[in-house]
Amino acid sequence: MNAETGETSPLMAALALYSWERDDAAARARKQLGVNELDAKALAYISLNPGVRPSELAGHLGVTSAGITTLVERLVRRGIMRREADENDRRVSHIHLAIDLEKEPWSQLAHFQNTFRGVVEQLDPEVEQDFATFLRHATLAAKEQAASVDRAAVTGVPAA
Repeated sequence: MNAETGETSPLMAALALYSWERDDAAARARKQLGVNELDAKALAYISLNPGVRPSELAGHLGVTSAGITTLVERLVRRGIMRREADENDRRVSHIHLAIDLEKEPWSQLAHFQNTFRGVVEQLDPEVEQDFATFLRHATLAAKEQAASVDRAAVTGVPAA
């Protein structure tokens, strides 16, 4: 048994350690930057989808329109985000980052992930592919099992 995680499987212990350390690094970065987890998820989404509409961001994050308005207002006031009016419809706004997530101090949000990526890139490509296939399969199987338990809770029909 692994003393850090309580797992008996070395692979499960390693995955638990990775998950724990990644979450811990993200929490430390968010604290240093003065953003919460939802803010960080919004920043990541906007970095991949510049000019996103608030309604799309709200849908992605699973928050209400009032919640997204509050989040955006707060981050605009801090100079982290900016709003731009739609050229064709002035009632519509598009959200952009006003900061560069690749530069300090914002790069701290992805530092752990980028360091880990560098280590993974050193793996033999075939080993990496086999491990990725295994993890994808195991994750999807666990996700499906959890979904069947969730469905059983809603319907009252026991999971298979």
